Amino acid sequence: MIDSAPSQATSRSPRPRVAVIVPCYNDGAVLPDAVASVDGREDVELLVVDDGSSDSDTRRVLADLADRNVRVLRQDNAGLSAARMAGVSATAAPYVYNLDADDLAAPDALATMAGRLDADPEAAVCYGDYREFGDLELIRLVPETIDPYRLAYTNEYPVTAMFRRDALLDAGGWRHLGAGYEDWGLWMELAERGCRGVHAGPGVVTFHKRLHGQRMLGSAKAEHRALYHALRREHPRLFADIGVHRQHSSLSPTRKLLYPLVYGARPRYRFEARVKRWLDRVGIWTMRG
Repeated sequence: MIDSAPSQATSRSPRPRVAVIVPCYNDGAVLPDAVASVDGREDVELLVVDDGSSDSDTRRVLADLADRNVRVLRQDNAGLSAARMAGVSATAAPYVYNLDADDLAAPDALATMAGRLDADPEAAVCYGDYREFGDLELIRLVPETIDPYRLAYTNEYPVTAMFRRDALLDAGGWRHLGAGYEDWGLWMELAERGCRGVHAGPGVVTFHKRLHGQRMLGSAKAEHRALYHALRREHPRLFADIGVHRQHSSLSPTRKLLYPLVYGARPRYRFEARVKRWLDRVGIWTMRG
């Protein structure tokens, strides 16, 4: 691994609260926007992890960022999970905020989320609602608590959140399962362990998720059944206690019945993306309940 350029945040303050980790693999077209979105109102350790980018334009962008005093960590291509965990190992701030290179941090979100974790030392993670933009624009509402019953069938929790470093490491961090399912696996692990999260608050947007082309999660849908069964094997206690989790879930009775039918191991089909966009437009699955 090659680590280039000290972070700007490190020069301002010896002990920032938040490490912002931005993994990059041939994302040169959008990476500068992601880095620029990390506003200066919260002092951070900002680290871009180059996961073996082969694209010449991306390499030029990374070199330019390093020249502008943005810290860049270079490694051979090992995948998203490995890049994020390399970033965790190379930083020291007590809170870790993971930001994909094609997404944007929301203004003031870092300070708000760090403040929520400061105020609640038992919370393992702070998360919140987020805005999707690009192919479709809407605010995606996130459950107020970590709900194991929901997580047993689908992941309604964001790819970007702020984790307490110790809790993240205790849970094993991000582990490679298949493109796009790393986050679901981590949320399952937190739920299985009984970890508690704290929502950033009503109306607080914690990041902006760019919808464009074929994001990794979309491309992994073809392998959904195999990936889902791998998740089940990794979290046997979560599913052994599913009856208790169902009883305590915040879902409505109707949704408790629907989730095992609509989600879970059921195969995914291409036409479902179009159906989901229509349901999103009418607000069917963007409600918190």
